[in-house]
Amino acid sequence: MNEPTMTFKIYEDKEEEMKKVMTAVYDALKQKGYNPVNQIVGYILSEDPTYITTYNNARGLIRRIDRDELLQALVKSYLND
Repeated sequence: MNEPTMTFKIYEDKEEEMKKVMTAVYDALKQKGYNPVNQIVGYILSEDPTYITTYNNARGLIRRIDRDELLQALVKSYLND
């Protein structure tokens, strides 16, 4: 019972998961011949899942991400680089 306390970096883990999902979605869109950036922006602005292909479960993957958290991570990434 004298185990050390575990610490978690939930936000960093969440950002890493978002990056993996967005990369998979981007790749699926590109493989199907779409402009991935335009399609993802369309989805973010409208929350209409039809902007994202069902190929490789991309639509299911992107719907697991909260749009507000995604926008926050994107802005943070853009301003930090």
